[in-house]
Amino acid sequence: MTVGSEIELSNFWEKADNCLLKYGGEFVREIIVGSKGLYVYTNEGKKILDFTSGQMSCLIGHCNSEISEVITYYAENLDHIFSGMLSPPVVDLASKLVSLTPDGLDKAIFLSTGAESNECAIKLAKTFTQKFEIVGLSLSWHGMTGNAGSCTYQSGRIGHGPTVPGQLILPAPNEYRSIFRHPDGSYDWKTEMLYGWSLVDSASVGSLAAVILEPVLSSGGMLVLPDGYLKEMKLQCEKRGMLLIVDEAQTGIGRAGSMFSCIDSGVVPDILTLSKTLGNGLPLSAVMTSNEIAKVTEERGFLFYTTHVNDPIPAAVGSKVLDIVLRENLVQNSTERGEQFRNGLRDLAKTYPWIGDVRGKGLMCGMELVKDRKSKEPYPELASKLATKMMDLGLSANLIAVKSFGTTFRMAPPISISKKEMDEGLAIIKSAFEAVVAEGI
Repeated sequence: MTVGSEIELSNFWEKADNCLLKYGGEFVREIIVGSKGLYVYTNEGKKILDFTSGQMSCLIGHCNSEISEVITYYAENLDHIFSGMLSPPVVDLASKLVSLTPDGLDKAIFLSTGAESNECAIKLAKTFTQKFEIVGLSLSWHGMTGNAGSCTYQSGRIGHGPTVPGQLILPAPNEYRSIFRHPDGSYDWKTEMLYGWSLVDSASVGSLAAVILEPVLSSGGMLVLPDGYLKEMKLQCEKRGMLLIVDEAQTGIGRAGSMFSCIDSGVVPDILTLSKTLGNGLPLSAVMTSNEIAKVTEERGFLFYTTHVNDPIPAAVGSKVLDIVLRENLVQNSTERGEQFRNGLRDLAKTYPWIGDVRGKGLMCGMELVKDRKSKEPYPELASKLATKMMDLGLSANLIAVKSFGTTFRMAPPISISKKEMDEGLAIIKSAFEAVVAEGI
């Protein structure tokens, strides 16, 4: 990759350190000037295999030529319009999503970010139920804005005063670490959930509106909801007159081995939110809900009128993403390459006892590092050294730069990844372990 003459790099980091606000963690000390397919490129010509899909968003790889053509066409012909107007790409994308979902997810709205879609979903739920309490899972991540940040429990809750009133919490289902066990030692998630609900019911002021959760708690350490969990959660919501909001920012559109993870689990949520994967790196999110909820909330004056609601360019990109995922059978590829990935990591665990757990679904993979498997004490020093060594060797697999994220490597390569590229990534991870051990942990 070549660097354009307009980019002045001689004092890049001096400028960056002087001018940019830190927003959590440290910046990777590489200057990224290009990206294509599974790789990003530095100003020094270094080729880095991207096992994080950017920020978990480049679902079908960087700078996909078909996506680039769509962006170019609409940038030249139809960019941004008055929010009360509609364009063909918006109706096209809504029609495709509705055709891919069962009855009960009948209407869609398109916004910019995952946080924004969750803000919309929560406001929709409050308007429909006429109640205000929102229940989330510990270790959850739903965004950084008001309501979304208030029901985000993984990180970011300190140092800025009160959150939005009415936030309640259930324990995240962490099979690897939970104290709730059957007599045979297996994980008893249902007792854990019901105990959590007993606390929520005690804390509630009688205004329970909705539960919001992710099918895979990515920021929580790639925690996959146990089989039956979503169905039980839906039942608990119905018993209390609550709605169920499922946030598929990362799991949606094939990432977790199915087009929509919640539907694959046999549950149609009252409200579904999508983001990240839908736009392949462009700011695009969606909220889907039922005809009934749409009708009632419209009658009650529901308002979510934003500058970039239903914008043409990102909608056209989202539509093309769906076309490519379906045409190339990438959902199946996500399943197969995910199995290859986890099997490879489990093979490494036979040699390296610091790999405490390997988990995930589709191409969402977690590798949790511990000092020893008996105590399960986190091992941040090793995680830091491994992440640095992987980057040195040409693999970006580090989404644990924020300390509160713990010592689980959260990895999610584009679902267009080939068997050969997966082998390449696994080989680098193995080499990183070998190098760190040789240097002394």
